[in-house]
Amino acid sequence: MSHLLDVRDLTIEFRTQDGIVHALNHVSLTLNEGESLGLVGETGAGKTTLAKGIMRLTACPPGYVTAGSVAYRGRNLFDMNAEEIREIRGRDISMIFQDPMTSLNPVMTVGEQIAEAVSSHDSSVTREQAMRAARDMLQTVGIPPERADEYPHQFSGGMKQRVVIAIALVCNPKILIADEPTTALDVTIQAQVLEMMGDLRRKLKTAMMLITHDLGVVAQNCDRVAIIYAGEIVEIGTVHEVFKKMRHPYTIGLFQSIPSMTEDVSRLKPIDGLMPDPTCLPKGCSFSTRCPYATEKCFEEHPDMQALDGSHCVRCFRAQEEVTRHAE
Repeated sequence: MSHLLDVRDLTIEFRTQDGIVHALNHVSLTLNEGESLGLVGETGAGKTTLAKGIMRLTACPPGYVTAGSVAYRGRNLFDMNAEEIREIRGRDISMIFQDPMTSLNPVMTVGEQIAEAVSSHDSSVTREQAMRAARDMLQTVGIPPERADEYPHQFSGGMKQRVVIAIALVCNPKILIADEPTTALDVTIQAQVLEMMGDLRRKLKTAMMLITHDLGVVAQNCDRVAIIYAGEIVEIGTVHEVFKKMRHPYTIGLFQSIPSMTEDVSRLKPIDGLMPDPTCLPKGCSFSTRCPYATEKCFEEHPDMQALDGSHCVRCFRAQEEVTRHAE
């Protein structure tokens, strides 16, 4: 089966005065048409680097792609020239960046900014046609089309996020990468924006990669989930496989640090320690220094992905053992 997006062995580093930052280490994942994949991990784990790597926004100093490929419909994006990749961005693969407050140009109307996305990918479109498409898209994301002539400062945070989503979706891309699209919004607006994104995704049949810290958001909006730690995927599978049969100690730790609706506890159980310095990763498993189940082998050898049931894969020597099964 051919995948819409196929990331293979992607490795990205940043060469700085303080050393080489190993931001992404041999990451592989796939995305099919209409599918939603959640990408979860703590700050600094490599989520945004992966997203920008797919968009080919890190392939210039100080960022370097040192290995791997990103194939869209079978074509390696890293083999494309600058003009070809510009055609792909926005039209076929679009990205919603983290902060809507800084993603919009303050001296352009929101209508002009949406229309610019249309005209940049279709030179035959007139300005009037592009503005008509912009107004239609504003209405689609729940903003009155007459507000197309207003500036970003005239919109609330939630409305700005809707404008950013409109820019990302106006060319009807096949893949939408949403990098923590609701981080700056309050809980009520978060729910509205996520519901709207889900409706639009189903309507336009768009595949989505949703980057988030919130496991609840993944449960409600994604078909599959990938857990990323220290620049590598440590567990991946369907939402049901990972949430109900989690096997990696890091995944277990994430779930144990979430308040339970059914158990009365006086303290949450955080994951001890900090993520390793990306300029000096451990010799063995990247999680070994924080793992309560680590053995001598974990400190000396780096684990490969192990295939479990279905599409469930885990990067852990002890994934098959009883020691991690208390999470079921």
